[in-house]
Amino acid sequence: MAEAASAPSPSRAVTGDSEFDRDTAVVRREPGVYDIDLSAGWTILGAVNGGYLLAVLGRALGDALPHPDPFTVSAHYLTASRPGRAVIRTETVRTGRTLSTGQASLFQCDDEGNEVERIRVLASYGDLAGLPDDVRTTAKPPAIPPYEQCFGPADGPDPLKGVSAITDRLLLKLDPATVGWAIGQPSGKGEMRAWFGLADGRDADPLSLLLAVDALPPTAFEMGLKGWVPTVELTTHIRHRPAPGPLRVAITTRNLAGGFLEEDAEVWDSEDRLVAQSRQLARVRLA
Repeated sequence: MAEAASAPSPSRAVTGDSEFDRDTAVVRREPGVYDIDLSAGWTILGAVNGGYLLAVLGRALGDALPHPDPFTVSAHYLTASRPGRAVIRTETVRTGRTLSTGQASLFQCDDEGNEVERIRVLASYGDLAGLPDDVRTTAKPPAIPPYEQCFGPADGPDPLKGVSAITDRLLLKLDPATVGWAIGQPSGKGEMRAWFGLADGRDADPLSLLLAVDALPPTAFEMGLKGWVPTVELTTHIRHRPAPGPLRVAITTRNLAGGFLEEDAEVWDSEDRLVAQSRQLARVRLA
């Protein structure tokens, strides 16, 4: 069992009535078409976080498709999204007894009033509660120190202060081995590990796992790089409904080439189950 007994227990928001739920809520305009006002609270350097966007489109597809839970979600980020009004258009591709597949795109208007597609998603949904319990795996939870030995924005200098509104929405405690970048001493390794939760105490569910895979500081920071690391493509697999309690997220990068890197993420719950996996391709600005 994970060593999380000393993690703080804030006054918990309940699922359905938390900041995350309010800010990802979509309004059905007509079948397959949804309106949303993207919140500025989930931005970094003025751009809307990719995991938050994935959760927004995931909620729309969860309404449009007959199955309740995202199993696999693949997203291509076409242009940077910004806070404000947006419209989501969904299409059901196929429905079956076990899985249903749909696609969704999010659009915003540019400064000239022209509609621009920001992100396009293809996803398959099913019912996580109906999966068999048989697990055969060689995967192991990440070796992260106990919660009280890890570091959050309040524990030292915060190099993202004032440019990362999303930080205030999250309860992040980073593994000390992956915070060298924050004090100008990056390890040079493409690794980032942290305890993860929502700041208002809401427990994780399959939808918030779509946020968790893209909510940590980029591995590029610990490789000695700075600045925005925009996601080009992100594929997420939801493997299990998470147990209550803090999550552990581990992200690694093995190859940076041509100004692009991959980030492989694993998310583990408080019962040592692998509940989500992802891989993304991201662009970095080389000096």
